[in-house]
Amino acid sequence: MVTEPQVLRAGEPDDGRVQSATSPAPVRTVSKSPTRIALARLRRDRIAMICAAVCAVYVLIAIFAPLLAGLEGQNVSDLHQNLIDEFGFPTIGPTGEHWFGVEPRLGRDLFARWVYGARPSLIVAVVVTTITTIMGVVVGLVAGFSGGWVDRVLSWLIDLVLSLPYLLFAIASSAVLVAIFGGAEGAGSEDVAQIRFVSLICVLSFFGWASLARLVRGQVLSLREREFVAAAKVLGIPTRQVLFKELLPNLVAPIVVSVSLALPGYVVAEAGLTVLGAGLIEPTPSWGLTISAATTYYRADPLYLWLPVLGITILVLALSLLGDAVRDAFDPRTRR
Repeated sequence: MVTEPQVLRAGEPDDGRVQSATSPAPVRTVSKSPTRIALARLRRDRIAMICAAVCAVYVLIAIFAPLLAGLEGQNVSDLHQNLIDEFGFPTIGPTGEHWFGVEPRLGRDLFARWVYGARPSLIVAVVVTTITTIMGVVVGLVAGFSGGWVDRVLSWLIDLVLSLPYLLFAIASSAVLVAIFGGAEGAGSEDVAQIRFVSLICVLSFFGWASLARLVRGQVLSLREREFVAAAKVLGIPTRQVLFKELLPNLVAPIVVSVSLALPGYVVAEAGLTVLGAGLIEPTPSWGLTISAATTYYRADPLYLWLPVLGITILVLALSLLGDAVRDAFDPRTRR
């Protein structure tokens, strides 16, 4: 609750009431929801606002990647073999025509590859976070509210997914999905790259929803015994409405915190699996692919390696600090 002094507007009758200079002014009580209070605290956090601005810049870079590459005058797939020596090393550094230089061996423009490389990382992170959040919330709500054999079956499924070796299944599943959906039938490189992109999203989504489902289930187990849930049952409100209109609004804080912390994790997962060979492949421009290829040239051309590394590091750091700020803002025990 927030109290504000009641001010008498100009021209408004005072109904014969005269207040002395020493008497306290009447106050008006303004109620604020926990979400509004958390957002207000978040707006006052300078680090959170700076991190949000950095994330917004990355989103703009990914959206306007063709425009940025056009400003430089280069294309993401053009080969500049005339700028490569006989050993595959670039003969130039950063210039006015190639702001970050050119790629060893192939001669592709590094700035264009960098701005286009922000796209798959952000797309994978946002899409996987959306899918896992929806799946985790729905499964957790149903499991926690239903109880009985439904809760036992869903809890067993959650435990099964959490117990699987994530890295081994991610590497194996990616190759299997490519073979099933056309990779083993002589499909073109662009088709295979598209299949790998979709398979990476499917693999990360399969392994990412269970932790949120367990969290939501635990919260629902404590909320379903509250008076407002019992009153909704007595009034004959449908179960679907109880789940999504009565229980879900009380789960906003843990869901928001989970989403804010999942985004940087999926950015790192996409780059890590790509470096290991289980993620994206050419001709998809990706920071992970650039890091994987740059490990051979890190001494001769350090900029080739450090550009995608810094891109991932800054993005993940901004998302992580923003996630910590969101967690602190939605935690009533924290005072910042």
